[in-house]
Amino acid sequence: MTAKIKLGFVPTRRSVFSAPDAIKYRNLTAERLKELGIDFVDITDINEEGLLFDDSHVKPIVDKFRREKVDGIILAHCNFGTEYLCARVAKELGLPVLLWGPLDEAPLPDGRRLRDTQCGLFATGKVLRRFKVKFTYLTNCRLSDPVFERGLRDFMAVCNVVRTFKHIRILQMGPRPFDFWTTMCNEGELLEKFNIQLSPIPLPELVREVRRIQEAGEAQDELKFLHEKTVVKIPEKKVETVAALAKAMQNLIAKYGCQAGAIQCWTALQGELGIMPCAANAILNDMGIPIVCETDIHGAITALIAEAAMMNEERSFFADWTVRHPDNPNGELLQHCGPWPVSLAREKPLLTSPIAFDDDGTLSAEAKEGDKLTLLRFDGDNGEYSLLLGNAKSVPGPKILGTYLWVEVQNLKRLEDKIVTGPYIHHCVGVYRDIVPVLYEACKYIGIKPDFYDPIEEDVKAYLRGE
Repeated sequence: MTAKIKLGFVPTRRSVFSAPDAIKYRNLTAERLKELGIDFVDITDINEEGLLFDDSHVKPIVDKFRREKVDGIILAHCNFGTEYLCARVAKELGLPVLLWGPLDEAPLPDGRRLRDTQCGLFATGKVLRRFKVKFTYLTNCRLSDPVFERGLRDFMAVCNVVRTFKHIRILQMGPRPFDFWTTMCNEGELLEKFNIQLSPIPLPELVREVRRIQEAGEAQDELKFLHEKTVVKIPEKKVETVAALAKAMQNLIAKYGCQAGAIQCWTALQGELGIMPCAANAILNDMGIPIVCETDIHGAITALIAEAAMMNEERSFFADWTVRHPDNPNGELLQHCGPWPVSLAREKPLLTSPIAFDDDGTLSAEAKEGDKLTLLRFDGDNGEYSLLLGNAKSVPGPKILGTYLWVEVQNLKRLEDKIVTGPYIHHCVGVYRDIVPVLYEACKYIGIKPDFYDPIEEDVKAYLRGE
């Protein structure tokens, strides 16, 4: 389901420029937002003009936007605008800010200029910096320009990433596997720095819920999903256990108010249930509830960020960087034992057993092709966090067990060096959409460093400038 974002619309003017023209563009902008289906809160009840131009307007606007729970604000400069009032509103709200103004027409025949919008944008940008307010700039353009709609929709996706990131709670199902020192995380630091919360539960609690569901026969939908969406190659009793595990994880995520989960997928779980959790993970991943392997908390955070950048319209997949392509010097295998959403498979996946374990419950399928993937990883150590990100495309490669995709990047040696020298590990998240510009812009609001594995920063900035 597409995420719903509500914006606070703050059209502004300055007294020395044309008030009638500012009102005209205030109305034109509001109409354009309605045409585009943007959910926004107006300030027409704050004063007769519906514009911000006096200090007395600041508190009523802030109070209204807080009541309406807006996710970001648009500072629309309908003429030069009043930069210090814009900054005060933005500072009070502490939300993502879109700074924009409509392109001026030619001067009047007598030489007068009615709005000087661009000049006002220069002023507001400087004052926002003085107030230490982070903001996104949408280039000075016409309401009908394609870049206006694109910039708005990208900003809404940024708002969704910020909103998601600031309210993350992850169900941690068991500690990390002993051998996976790479997936350790600093729970206290994640809470202190980012308000990211973990809800740790022991594996016996998960197992008890699985057995309760099995006895009550409550996993019929999940069982039906497995039979309809996969080619079953394991005993029916184990299919039922996989379905019950999927239902149990879903129940516990709801119980603890979480948006995602990270599970200790081996080896204790196999001793209790006799299955791998991969296919159960895949069911939830298809539902838009990311479940990641090996108790990788940073991986779960990455998946939530990735799906938020797509407005929760599409699913992500959680993968290992594994081996180089045998023929393509910039090719790499993305693979995992079977937790990828079934909806991403090229063909109907096999419900089978994994590569390295004796227990059943994994999926095996090559993922569909994609010519513009985004690959990313939120990670950190020693108190510093960053987001590795970049693009890739799928390429042909040898058949592999598990869920997998062969991809090509610009320079694999450069990517390899990035991962080895850190702070990253062998896990990443992939999506079938170019969300790099949205993630790059979101990083400024959530306080982490964007870290490109290819030298594309100038291209991303050009896109954000509307080029």
